[in-house]
Amino acid sequence: MSYTEVPGVRVPIRMWTDPATVEGQAMQQLRNISSLPWLHGLAVMPDVHLGKGATVGSVIAMRGAVCPAAVGVDIGCGMSAVKTSLTAKDLPDDLSRLRSRIEQVIPVGRGLHSDPVDPGKLHGVPTGGWDDFWQRFDAVAPEVKWRRERAAQQMATLGGGNHFIEVCVDDTGAVWLMLHSGSRNIGKELAEHHMGVAQSLPHNQGLIDRDLAVFVADTPQMAAYRQDLFWAQEYAKRNRALMMALFQDVVRREFPRAKVAFDEVISCHHNYVSEESYDGVDLLVTRKGAIRAGAGDYGIIPGSMGTGSYIVRGLGNEASFNSASHGAGRKMSRNAAKKRFTTADLAEQTKGVECRKDSGVVDEIPGAYKPIEKVIEQQRDLVEVVAHLKQVVCVKG
Repeated sequence: MSYTEVPGVRVPIRMWTDPATVEGQAMQQLRNISSLPWLHGLAVMPDVHLGKGATVGSVIAMRGAVCPAAVGVDIGCGMSAVKTSLTAKDLPDDLSRLRSRIEQVIPVGRGLHSDPVDPGKLHGVPTGGWDDFWQRFDAVAPEVKWRRERAAQQMATLGGGNHFIEVCVDDTGAVWLMLHSGSRNIGKELAEHHMGVAQSLPHNQGLIDRDLAVFVADTPQMAAYRQDLFWAQEYAKRNRALMMALFQDVVRREFPRAKVAFDEVISCHHNYVSEESYDGVDLLVTRKGAIRAGAGDYGIIPGSMGTGSYIVRGLGNEASFNSASHGAGRKMSRNAAKKRFTTADLAEQTKGVECRKDSGVVDEIPGAYKPIEKVIEQQRDLVEVVAHLKQVVCVKG
């Protein structure tokens, strides 16, 4: 489908979904965003749903300003996926051992490594830039510097919530490895610190929603935020790279006779800021629950833990600021899901997937998410499908 244009306050709202299906609170958030005086354009993805301040599934392009809430608290959260030389026939009938091995190597939930992971000891991980990366941490907000040891130990860990590690099989029978994570607690603390700073600035007083507070260009507050933002985005990218290397090592050890080979890893952020130009205008484009889908860009759009995912290639649609959805998108809150569904429902909806089926992940049940196939169909002018994947192992935090 092409987009539907809905009137906004200062700019129209371009929606790659039926506006009538968007919950009222989320629509109000979008109208609030459209009232910001720095806004250049607003694109809404088919996985749109209510967020804090800024709506999840929104692409917000601003001139000389950036809104921390439009990035979210998990700065740099995103996906990585890689195709392997394994096929479905290589996988054992019982995948519980493989899942257990993954969980032993990669800490999940609040877990962390007892000692920081050494990139030099991992296969295929570039070793350059790590010293500079950690030296740049010394320049981030003083309020979080004391978290350095924890940040180092959380590097190459999954986290909880909707983060996951999966073994998938595509429609040709090829096995893929996929994971979803971000900048862990250090990204969250940096985000919350800067949101507080933004809300205290004079130009943000009187906004329709204080959570939409922005930093403006050529100010020390903007410079400080961008410095910390880009560091956290890099943390998230490196976090996923190390996890993927650990994941690949598990697979190599579990299938020694197969001599497993891996294609090039596909990786994309979906909570981040990028400097981009459209129609000769330099903009700060914030994608909160959206991926870049420029012409030829590879991306990953996952469904829920029992449905499947898509590898896509961007079509370069500038009406969406070269963007596409980041997933299926929630259709109900976590609390609502816990009230509506049971562990029996979870077991039924994740049948055939080796995964947790206990009360701790009921809020991640497939029924709490929009149908991924419909989400893909609504953005056929944004991306083309390269591969459809179905998970057979899903590790949750």
